[in-house]
Amino acid sequence: MNTMHSRRELLKLSLLGGIGLSFHPYLDIVKENKKILSRAIPSSGESLPIVGLGTWQTFDAGNSEQQRKILSQVLLEMHRLGGTVIDSSPMYGSSEKVVGDLTNRLQFKDDLFYATKVWTSGKEAGIRQMEASMSKMRRNTMDLIQIHNLVDWKTHVKTLREWKDEQKIRYWGITHYVDSSHSTLERIIKVERPDFVQFNYSIRSRHAENSLFAAAKKYKTATIINQPYESGSLFRLVRGKQLPQWAKEQSINSWGQYFLKFILSNEDVTCVIPGTSKPHHMIDNMGAGLGKMPGTHMRNKMLTHLKSL
Repeated sequence: MNTMHSRRELLKLSLLGGIGLSFHPYLDIVKENKKILSRAIPSSGESLPIVGLGTWQTFDAGNSEQQRKILSQVLLEMHRLGGTVIDSSPMYGSSEKVVGDLTNRLQFKDDLFYATKVWTSGKEAGIRQMEASMSKMRRNTMDLIQIHNLVDWKTHVKTLREWKDEQKIRYWGITHYVDSSHSTLERIIKVERPDFVQFNYSIRSRHAENSLFAAAKKYKTATIINQPYESGSLFRLVRGKQLPQWAKEQSINSWGQYFLKFILSNEDVTCVIPGTSKPHHMIDNMGAGLGKMPGTHMRNKMLTHLKSL
């Protein structure tokens, strides 16, 4: 049997119980119940698992019981392999409510790290939206609220600082998803010192390496990475192509792990949040947080190989 399957073909085996677990070395993580690596949040020293879960589109399931059942399994797989971070937003349709409803049924609900965002203008509107988000996600205290895409950030920073002082939230942050906003994120980091900054970074989109990562490190701001798969374009690039044989030596067993491990091998990355609504993809994503991380030589090799495709 070829040990380098596509993401979809290989990981569907994980849902087949003993059949899948018995003959593919990648699925050792299921049998051994390994936990992914963690990195410290600079402002507190608290450890955070390096792979989390984004909910844009993927958790916008409304009242569909069938979809909710599958999403519950996604959460169970994330937790079983050591993940805790769930990132949502009022921009993501019903995602906040779905997260709240599903996690409320879990025994480990208070072990998770809940993050959402404020995405509106005006102080009072921001307060109403954040209170609604906390209600939907069923949290009396939110772990992290971020200013989504910098919308009215000067107003919301003041509220978030007050809420942190009042212990309504544990951390606050800022977000964006395009390179052109990186300079603004840097300026805010230098002046406002947020606990977190969330931005885009991937194997082909490395603008953040110019100076954003350095600013976050200097001012002790944790980094959350969005767009790790470039909205799926990376998978389209490698469709039908086999992983190089040397990838296995780096504990890379799928193209998804190839892309995520490149990101995570940057030690200035605190956590990456690929979105998924599929349990087998959740297992795959978590697998990127296990085993050795590529060094400088291997990162360059991964880049060169991808450019050759």
